[in-house]
Amino acid sequence: MSSSTAASGLSTLTASAPLSLCEREPHVPADRLVAEMVPPPRFDAVRFATYIPDPKQPSQTEAVGVLEDFAAGLGGAHAAGGARRGLFGFGKGRSRAAKAPAGPRGVYLDGGYGVGKTHLLASLWHATPAEPALKAFGTFVELTNLVGALGFQKTVETLSGHRLLCIDEFELDDPGDTVLVSTLLGRLVDNGVALAATSNTLPGKLGEGRFAAADFLREIQGLSARFRTLRIDGEDYRHRGLPEAPAPYSDEQVTKAAYATPDASLDDFPHLLEHLAKVHPSRYGALTDGLSAVCLTGVRPVPDQSTALRLVVLADRLYDREVPVLASGLPFDRLFSEEMLNGGYRKKYFRAISRLTALARDAKGLVESR
Repeated sequence: MSSSTAASGLSTLTASAPLSLCEREPHVPADRLVAEMVPPPRFDAVRFATYIPDPKQPSQTEAVGVLEDFAAGLGGAHAAGGARRGLFGFGKGRSRAAKAPAGPRGVYLDGGYGVGKTHLLASLWHATPAEPALKAFGTFVELTNLVGALGFQKTVETLSGHRLLCIDEFELDDPGDTVLVSTLLGRLVDNGVALAATSNTLPGKLGEGRFAAADFLREIQGLSARFRTLRIDGEDYRHRGLPEAPAPYSDEQVTKAAYATPDASLDDFPHLLEHLAKVHPSRYGALTDGLSAVCLTGVRPVPDQSTALRLVVLADRLYDREVPVLASGLPFDRLFSEEMLNGGYRKKYFRAISRLTALARDAKGLVESR
């Protein structure tokens, strides 16, 4: 059943039809990309004090302590412009003419899905004693999109005055990104910017399984040398003590909920996948502006890897913005083929499944309250 067919006779539920992602083609100016490099709405209020370590996982408690010291060490003047403490609170101040230290200039949080890495990264951003304009927070994809929008040199100039750059979901998907990010971070570190990143992949393993990593070993090792790695163990908090994700609803249930929910969108899933190919991933956040919920009919497995990777980015932006997702068709754990889940991008796909599952739970009330 199509969305339009299912929608017949539902005009009495709301004054207007639902919105449609497929009808949106946002254009995002470069200055908005820079201004929005802050923790997403889901992490506005998080702090180290609100992170609840699992008592069975001492690495979580240890990570909080290290990051608190890291934030405290970023006080004072910018690293390239005056005396300050070392990044981890060690060492003495250095003169304006001194070069950046040769050791790690950042901290790297490695762990599985849902152990709170983004919570900790956002807490670090909030705890760093600097004005918001001197701190930047974005996903790896958003960082590479910023370079695409501003150009490499302008990005270096824009971020070089920052105390801290936080990079969430750090991954290297192709050789070009390897060289680009290695060079960019090297320039920023030389200019006194501290780094913090999260990933499901240890720095020395970035790019493994995706391309001929051996050909870019120097760049990958260079990235690894810039970080002190903190391993955070634990289970996905999104599934701790929570019920399984709700089974998909019928097309009729999803459509009725979309019409009854102000500012909800309603789209046919295959059509949405086609539309995503026409919108640059840097605009997926803007694509979801103002939405209270996303309603999808006819969810089915994604047809190819390019489509799957675009869906991963959309899932990340919806999760960041806490937009519930109500769907009919197949459950989200059947979106990706076994080949995809066993391939080089498997960690991205599992993250998308985890996040979409959490958003599906959030959407249950849209149906159950009707």
